[in-house]
Amino acid sequence: MIVTNIETVPGKTIVKHLGMVSGNTVRSKHAGRDIMAGLKNIFGGELKGYTELLTESREEATQRMLDQAKAIGANAVVNVRFSTSSVAAGAAELFAYGTAVVVE
Repeated sequence: MIVTNIETVPGKTIVKHLGMVSGNTVRSKHAGRDIMAGLKNIFGGELKGYTELLTESREEATQRMLDQAKAIGANAVVNVRFSTSSVAAGAAELFAYGTAVVVE
């Protein structure tokens, strides 16, 4: 599956437009990560626990988007974007979306 954040696939022709596909995940913070984040806020530095959480969330949301694209017959997803939003106290959604297409 070809995945790109631009509207076309260089060297390929879009022959069929299948519509928008998306995937999301909602994750909550871990108490241990919150304690370490509090310490990092005092002393400075990367919040590695949160970086790992966001990386895992992005991968899961992307895979769900790709599964949806594959199910409708796409071999590429173009114009891929990510969005985040707060869902509840301590929980956030990561949303991946793009346009499913068939390229040759």
